[in-house]
Amino acid sequence: MTIRYVGAAEGRRLNRSYRRRDYATNVLTFIYERRPRLAGDVVICAPVVAREAREQGKEIDAHHAHLLVHGLLHLQGMDHEASRAAAERMERRERAILGRLGFANPYAAI
Repeated sequence: MTIRYVGAAEGRRLNRSYRRRDYATNVLTFIYERRPRLAGDVVICAPVVAREAREQGKEIDAHHAHLLVHGLLHLQGMDHEASRAAAERMERRERAILGRLGFANPYAAI
């Protein structure tokens, strides 16, 4: 597994190439194989994470932690876009992991 931090230009290029969306997004996950080992990349776009943290009134380290956990859960096969139930399961898991790491609920109203 690789965790990469990229700038906005590379984040936009990757999102456009692999998701057909022409903007830099906060986190992308690329799964290469699940068995016999979990293999893939989690790519975090640092400028987007910083901007979102400012806009949402969140601590930047907490937002980075949330998006890293989010990307790693995608790597394990969770997909919040599959259904509302899948999104709720993924969000519960994120809250539990982040809580154990000492971070607040990232979905709580600010």
